[in-house]
Amino acid sequence: MAKALKTIRKLAGDSVIETALILGSGLSDIGELVADKITIPFSELKGFPQGGVSGHGKDLIIGEMGGKRIAILTGRQHYYEHGDPAAMRPALETLCELGVKTLMLTNAAGSLDTDVTPGNLMLVADHINHAGVNPLIGEETDARFVNLVDAYDPGLRANTHAIAARLEIALKEGVYMWFSGPSFETPAEIRMAQALGANAVGMSTVPEVILARFFGMKVWACSSITNMGAGMAQEAISHTQTKEVAKLGAEKLKRLIPALVEEL
Repeated sequence: MAKALKTIRKLAGDSVIETALILGSGLSDIGELVADKITIPFSELKGFPQGGVSGHGKDLIIGEMGGKRIAILTGRQHYYEHGDPAAMRPALETLCELGVKTLMLTNAAGSLDTDVTPGNLMLVADHINHAGVNPLIGEETDARFVNLVDAYDPGLRANTHAIAARLEIALKEGVYMWFSGPSFETPAEIRMAQALGANAVGMSTVPEVILARFFGMKVWACSSITNMGAGMAQEAISHTQTKEVAKLGAEKLKRLIPALVEEL
């Protein structure tokens, strides 16, 4: 972590960065919205994502958005890549040391709500950790007992709804269920998720949320819906489809995120 921090400060300066954004599958183009940016490949930052999931970027971008200094990770490491739920901990700890107080997360997800179809967005209000693993396993301090009530900051969610209404972007919120992946869910698993109260399913985000709350950050998360859950529609679910349809959600997020950052 110390080595990555030193590299970032050498290249991007010592100015405090209060907001960070992690981008999901097919959403890396959002990084193009940053002005006066400095791009640092993850390969130069020890502990940052070194995975190779297609549709994810491999850079840290630091610059200006909405009048604020922001750090954007154009990709993430997933649990399914190496079986490590804490894979993003070094990166998030580095962000914390840079001064980040608010972590924003995006992901591509499958919808379980027939009112939220592919191409639309779902603001995450809560999550279900169906994967059953936790990035804080092995943490020795009592700080590991993280309170996850209102993990997805209510104030940020309220602001997002107001901004979406102003921009005429349809936005519902719901519960995101984390599956470990990399295989997609079965129709039976989708029916189970619906019975448990989930509105969307995906393979990321939850570990970063737990870590962010551990580090004392406020959290905001939004899903770009790329497909309906298995068995809910006549479509062949694939990662190629995820990357392509995520671009529709990305166009809406390109309008929504800068407006929200401006109000932070």
